[in-house]
Amino acid sequence: MISKVFLKPHLVGLLLPSKFGLVFPHTTKPSSSLPTTFFISHFSSAPLSSYGPSLHKGTTIPSQSLNDAVLCEEAFTRVFHLAALRVPSSECSALESRLRGHLLNWPRLRNIARVPGDDIDPTLAPLLPQPGNGEFDFDENEVEERRLVSLQRRIHGKADGDGDVLSPVLYRDRLARTFNTSGFVKFRHLAKISRPNRNKRRRKRKEKESSEGVKRVGENGFAAVEVIEEEEEGEESGGLRNLLGEEFARKKWRGSTRLLLLDERYADRGFEELPEATKAVLKEYAEKSTNLMLDLVRCKLTLFYDYWQMNEVLETLLPEGMIIPSAFETVGHIAHLNLRDEHLPYKWLIAKVVLDKNKPRIQTVVNKIDTIQNEYRTMQLEVLAGNHSLVTTVVENGIHFQVDLATVYWSSRLGTERQRLLSGFTRNDVVCDVFSGVGPLAISAARIVKRVFANDLNPYAVEYLERNCVLNKLDRKIKVFNMDGRRFIKSMYDSDISQSITQVVMNLPSEAAEFLDAFRGIYKNRPKDGEYTLPLIHVYGFSKARDPEFDFHERIRIALLEVAVNVDMRRVRLVAPGKWMLCASFLLPKSVAFADTAVDT
Repeated sequence: MISKVFLKPHLVGLLLPSKFGLVFPHTTKPSSSLPTTFFISHFSSAPLSSYGPSLHKGTTIPSQSLNDAVLCEEAFTRVFHLAALRVPSSECSALESRLRGHLLNWPRLRNIARVPGDDIDPTLAPLLPQPGNGEFDFDENEVEERRLVSLQRRIHGKADGDGDVLSPVLYRDRLARTFNTSGFVKFRHLAKISRPNRNKRRRKRKEKESSEGVKRVGENGFAAVEVIEEEEEGEESGGLRNLLGEEFARKKWRGSTRLLLLDERYADRGFEELPEATKAVLKEYAEKSTNLMLDLVRCKLTLFYDYWQMNEVLETLLPEGMIIPSAFETVGHIAHLNLRDEHLPYKWLIAKVVLDKNKPRIQTVVNKIDTIQNEYRTMQLEVLAGNHSLVTTVVENGIHFQVDLATVYWSSRLGTERQRLLSGFTRNDVVCDVFSGVGPLAISAARIVKRVFANDLNPYAVEYLERNCVLNKLDRKIKVFNMDGRRFIKSMYDSDISQSITQVVMNLPSEAAEFLDAFRGIYKNRPKDGEYTLPLIHVYGFSKARDPEFDFHERIRIALLEVAVNVDMRRVRLVAPGKWMLCASFLLPKSVAFADTAVDT
């Protein structure tokens, strides 16, 4: 008997160098129930894992479409031969908890599998004769007569007196005869009829299963369990009789059953070769239960491409010794890769795997093809997989931001740093964001502080900044500007609102320090004996020096033309080998604010 429970994944071809297309016969003898076994030559160079599933273990079912230039998803299908115990579904849970140490313990896989075709409707289960309920003590005619009596009760609705539950059809028919408002409320299936099915994926999955005649295993249909061999009467049954006693005899299965997948170590063993602890548990249940039936069957576990993790697939496909590009930045539905030069020949393959293994959260995969050099600090991106839309929505700290990566800059990796800055703001602060971008800091700060002035030179960023202010209903607390950073600083301190500004953020690491000279002489035309609010400035910068803190501090002193500047320096993150991003926070010195700029020139 052969029972199948699986769904083949959709085949997607990939163009690869010709060396990936070479195939050779496998060294192990193929099973008679499987086609000839092949494997890709590159796969064989990796060492075999000692336990658990691996792409370097098992056997491969080659696709007919596989040739020297194309590698399909079916090339990642692996078949493992296991042994399983077939038990009644009512006893499955209890046996699984007792035998757990000897059952299959592979990640993302359950050690319980269904046997297709033997599941019955729970409402019909009482109609079937069950061992131990006295029905097997009668001859065949008496059993048939008892069945007819039970069925007559169901058909004619005579269930009120004998405890059986009316079928849904009979219940609805009886309710319709005495239909009224209260009866309508008590209708058992009203909720199912009136509420539409919202889970479209589940509905489509069921439709596909019914059309193909197969049953999925796992949440995403990434595995299949196939019973390829059952014990024959007189062969393995003798072992069962010796284990469970002479009273054990093979009977025809009645009702639902389950498969308890045994550990891979017991794949070729019989009942007599199972561990003593397993045999003791089975014998104990056989003595307690009068209807316990057991079969030791041989199974074929098939793991498809969808089962394997992203790192496992890339490690198999990329040349040995190459660094696996497993980390990427997520911006909404976009995965942003920074591939090395050695990865570029495989960029389409890497992007396809990243997209497949992160659906539906990731719908687009891009790679930065050049360093940020333009005036607006936008990245040059190449779409490698998925849809080509770079417009997405990012949620950070409960705030929604609309972003177009083709025209504006965004970095999700600075989310922690932005949160650190926000924790230092109070409701009495007035914040100036000199290089705000689409507003990740400005809009978040508007929920805390009194007022925010946001500026950016990029007109596209300003457009999205205004849109995000309205989207988050904070447009009344934010005033937006589109001008050069130096001009923005001077215009702020030339106006009447200069006295209220308490915090200034300058997050443009490549050039922000050069704009600090705009703070020299901001109060030069005002009397020095007055009371003025000096802002707390947070300026960001990059440094490749051996001592990055000292190097960045020196650049700040040079820009302000002031030696005595007390700076609180902090390393934000390592953006590249030997290149640090730093944040310097300092209170603007009074000597700088009242400096005579005419003397500087």
